[in-house]
Amino acid sequence: MTHRSNESCAARLLSAPGTMRVPTPRVEMFLLRDFLSQADCAALIARIERQRRPSTLADANGDNAFRTSETCDLPMNEADVAALDERFSVLSGIDRVFGEPIQGQRYEVGQEFKAHTDFFDPGGVDYAGFCSVAGQRTWTFMVYLNDVEAGGATRFKVIDKTIQPERGKLVCWNNRLPDGSGNAATLHHAMKVRKGLKYVITKWYRERPYS
Repeated sequence: MTHRSNESCAARLLSAPGTMRVPTPRVEMFLLRDFLSQADCAALIARIERQRRPSTLADANGDNAFRTSETCDLPMNEADVAALDERFSVLSGIDRVFGEPIQGQRYEVGQEFKAHTDFFDPGGVDYAGFCSVAGQRTWTFMVYLNDVEAGGATRFKVIDKTIQPERGKLVCWNNRLPDGSGNAATLHHAMKVRKGLKYVITKWYRERPYS
């Protein structure tokens, strides 16, 4: 049974076979290997290659090299993407109406996304525009689509956790503290790829239905 995205889905995630909780008291974070099959990953990589565009930032910070990846907006009305979206919902227990469209990201050698949080800064110039209807981001679900030859890890500096890319592996976390405010300990850095390419998909959820 699905629930509202402003509730914790920790118990639901832990009920899925193979799910592991990252041992930190500061963030609700989980890992699940082989969430996507080799064939699933290959199909998503091919789609990202066809439809990629330069990635953007919600709040420009004057650093043109802050996010240098490319992004692909997955078409949520297509059957395979809708089925993937449903898989995220079944795993998390979060109703699909709270979800943003799934995005793919592609990183070449030297590309990165410097340390950031996924929730929107309440003091940011674009906060009202991004959050006035659907509210703040709640949970993040990210899946690595390939094994990267070198580099490309996701580093959570505050909790001293570095997650290595591994084809099909999902990492997810709650972007909020128990009082609903943003959890600064979710700060993470998509580190530079040193050799090869890196592909991921990302699914974000909101406090209220997303349209």
